[in-house]
Amino acid sequence: MDSNAVVVTGVGIVSPVGITADEAWESVISGKSGVRSIAEFDVSSYSVRIGGTIEGFDIARHLSAKEAKRMDPFIHYAFGASAQAIDDSGLDVESSEPDRIGIAIGSGIGGIQGIENGHQALIDGGPRKVSPFLVPSSVINMASGNISIHFGMRGPNLSAVTACAAGTHSIGVSARMIAAGDADVMLAGGAEKCITPLGVASFASARALSQRNDAPEQASRPWDSDRDGFVLSEGAAVLVLESYEHAKRRGANIYAQVTGFGNSADAYHITQPAESGEGAQRCMARALADARLNPEDIDYINAHGTSTVVGDVAEAAAVRRLFYANGAHGVPMSSTKSMTGHMLGAAGGIEAAFCLLAIRDGVIPPTINLDEQDQQCEGLDLVPHEARQKGLRHVLTNSFGFGGTNASLIFSHVE
Repeated sequence: MDSNAVVVTGVGIVSPVGITADEAWESVISGKSGVRSIAEFDVSSYSVRIGGTIEGFDIARHLSAKEAKRMDPFIHYAFGASAQAIDDSGLDVESSEPDRIGIAIGSGIGGIQGIENGHQALIDGGPRKVSPFLVPSSVINMASGNISIHFGMRGPNLSAVTACAAGTHSIGVSARMIAAGDADVMLAGGAEKCITPLGVASFASARALSQRNDAPEQASRPWDSDRDGFVLSEGAAVLVLESYEHAKRRGANIYAQVTGFGNSADAYHITQPAESGEGAQRCMARALADARLNPEDIDYINAHGTSTVVGDVAEAAAVRRLFYANGAHGVPMSSTKSMTGHMLGAAGGIEAAFCLLAIRDGVIPPTINLDEQDQQCEGLDLVPHEARQKGLRHVLTNSFGFGGTNASLIFSHVE
């Protein structure tokens, strides 16, 4: 392994399918959905009444009531995932070099819950009722900011705001910062709390969401001919990235190496991908080039796979042209969003985490609810219904966001 290699040594997850990494992983390889009826607020007048909500998470395990009150729930989720990841990695920030430990937590929307509450306070009681903590509790970079303060991390501190690619961009940029020598360790991932009255109403108004309200577990169905949109979901996932030399020096457990990172823009439409999948194809090709791998070297793709018609077809076309036309016939590709729903800015983080756990255990998670494969996606191995045992050397994961922003990561098994 070369001297500037970057590895992953810790994983933390707060999600609809489990509030620890172990719980979430067990759920997805068992094909268990985390999509349920929304109970946090009255949705009786909404066309969409389902989502991937979080159950059982208690921020009191990490913060005092006074501290928690000053932060939007998306920061709470980021705290939970970060604390898990640090504990999993065995990293002791205080006894390490805090100036060499940084953080990058992205989000698609950030503190929409706090903004809605602040607006309601203004309407009900006038400007004096608006909390002085409204802005610092809501802006996206305050997830990284608060966590860096809490743990005393004094290295780089930043946040990607690239819609549904934010978590993936945070991980990729962090890996490059470590490789460039800007830090020895980076916490990186994404967080989102978007199942709020305004959050659900806005995505429903855009007709982006599934309305399968009577069967929530069956609502997220990537590549299925009967899909009707994605399922809004929330949570956080954070990885501990570390230079190989630093990880080796302290005897850390290594999940895998970050070997490839690719970016591209569709330059096409504000919400829809380029129909041909050309932007996604270039993004994956750049990740392969960065990793110095060929298409046939990839053993599994964790797809963006949201369960929208246009998105699923575009990604399928991109994979077909880049992999199937270049010797990688039959590379398995699944969508864990079929179980988690779409966690927006947190999606890239949790899907990267699932890739690492897939490499560790030699298990490909399934695509559930794939009963009849869309004809436009035919010919692809989409791992329907059941997890599959397979030794994995190199795994690729995709994230594509509004505005035509694309990101791909490749993780490789460390011998």
